[in-house]
Amino acid sequence: MDEQKSGGIFGGGYSPYSSTDPSMQVPVTASKSSIMSPYLNFDPAYITPAGEPEFIFPEGANRQRGRFELAFSQIGGSVFAGAALGGLNGVYTGFRETHAAQLTGAVRRTQMLNYITKQGASSAQSLGVVALMYSIFGVIVSWGRGVDDELNTLTAATATGLLYKSSAGMKKCLRAGGIGFGLAAVYCMITSRDRLKMMMNR
Repeated sequence: MDEQKSGGIFGGGYSPYSSTDPSMQVPVTASKSSIMSPYLNFDPAYITPAGEPEFIFPEGANRQRGRFELAFSQIGGSVFAGAALGGLNGVYTGFRETHAAQLTGAVRRTQMLNYITKQGASSAQSLGVVALMYSIFGVIVSWGRGVDDELNTLTAATATGLLYKSSAGMKKCLRAGGIGFGLAAVYCMITSRDRLKMMMNR
C-alpha cells in the first residue's frame, strides 16, 4: 500500500498502480521481432502478414503503371532533358562564336543568352515531339495487342524514327527507323535481360 501511494505522477500523491501489478506487465515485442503496440496490445504483423503487398490493388488491375500513365513523365522528362542539353550546347556555341567575333561586355552576354535560349528551346521541342510520338505509338500498340512487352517498345521506337524523318526522304527515314530500333533494342537488353534469356532458352 505504501508503494502504491508513493508512486504518483511527479513522485508524490496517490497512484493505484505499481510495478508488481499484473496489468502493467505488457510485452513490447512480439514473436516475429515486430513492435507490439502497448496501447492496443496487438501484433501489427497479423494485419499485414509477411510477403503480402502493402497496397491494395483493384481486382484485375495491373500492379505497375502502364504506358499511358508513364507517357506524361516521359514527355516532360524529355522536354527538360532537351532544354538542358540544348542550353549546354548553346553555352559552348555562344562562347566560341562571341570569342571569334571578339565581342565583349553586354553585347557578348546578350549574344550568349540568345544562343542558349534558342538552342535550348529547339532541343526541348525536338525531344518532346519524339517522346510524344513514341508514347502515342506505344499506347496504341499496347492497347491493340492487349500486352505490354518488349515488342511494343521496339515497334513504337521504330515507328517513331520512321515518322519523325518521313519528310526528309526515304533514305533518312529508314536510317531514323533503324536508329530507333537500335536504341530500343539496347534499352530492352538492359532492362529485360533476364526475360530475354528465358525467351531464348525456350
